[in-house]
Amino acid sequence: MANWTESELDSLEQAYEIRVAGERKDGSLRSWRIVWHAVVDGALFVRSVNGPEAGWFVGVRRQMRGAVQWQGETRDVVFVDEASHDAALDAAYVARYGNGSPTQALNRQPARATTLRIDPR
Repeated sequence: MANWTESELDSLEQAYEIRVAGERKDGSLRSWRIVWHAVVDGALFVRSVNGPEAGWFVGVRRQMRGAVQWQGETRDVVFVDEASHDAALDAAYVARYGNGSPTQALNRQPARATTLRIDPR
């Protein structure tokens, strides 16, 4: 597993949102989707605010590979199911985006069940 550089993590923390795209079987990318993210313990995490049925999430789950874009950067990535940091991710979302309705939706089911760690490849 590759790791994010300190510079990349700093840049990701500064970005308000990121875009993700799942990879198709032929290696091409699906449509880019804007998602809210947070960095927890040196790792990048996302959730699907619309739960596991959201189109982008379904697309990502097919291959568990894709790409991430933020602030002019693009990285090929792998997506990993990762629920072990859920409490810390809940707090990170509140600290990052406030405690409004979107954040509350991200921090409860069904969105909470979609936690993915994103690792560079």
